[in-house]
Amino acid sequence: MGSSQGFFRALWRALSKEVKEHVGTDQFGNKYYYIPEYKNWRGQTIREKRIVEASNKKEVDYEVGDIPTEWEAWIRKTRKIPPTLEEILENEKNRNDMKIKSKAFYENEKLLGKQTHEELLAPPVQTQVKGHASAPFFGKEEPSAAPTSTGKTFQPGSWMPQDGKKHNQ
Repeated sequence: MGSSQGFFRALWRALSKEVKEHVGTDQFGNKYYYIPEYKNWRGQTIREKRIVEASNKKEVDYEVGDIPTEWEAWIRKTRKIPPTLEEILENEKNRNDMKIKSKAFYENEKLLGKQTHEELLAPPVQTQVKGHASAPFFGKEEPSAAPTSTGKTFQPGSWMPQDGKKHNQ
């Protein structure tokens, strides 16, 4: 199935004026191609494409990290020019250095944190539970018929409809 699929793909490119331009290869063996904007046989303008041919042909074997970050940025059109191998290796070295430094920083903070953690924390605050805030008589023993208010609190009163009277008469 794979060889016939490749044949039809090549035939389609030949008929559709699609020209694949090889722009680079990464350290994993993946090949990157650029297809410029072109007009097909019906006169439609086809946008430019950036594609990758993975070194591992099986899609199920693809893992995150098989394509370097710089090449992925080029494929997604967040960078205009393809990366160089030197740039990829330099960025990989910087990422590894950052991992080592962050691990050392984390270990150092872990040791310092054990000593000063207790000193920096505020003592726990004792709270007094009076009831639930959504209760109609929060903080009071019994609800009253009339609403009450002090300078800082408002307590709604309890309301019961009067017997035998309709409101809209």
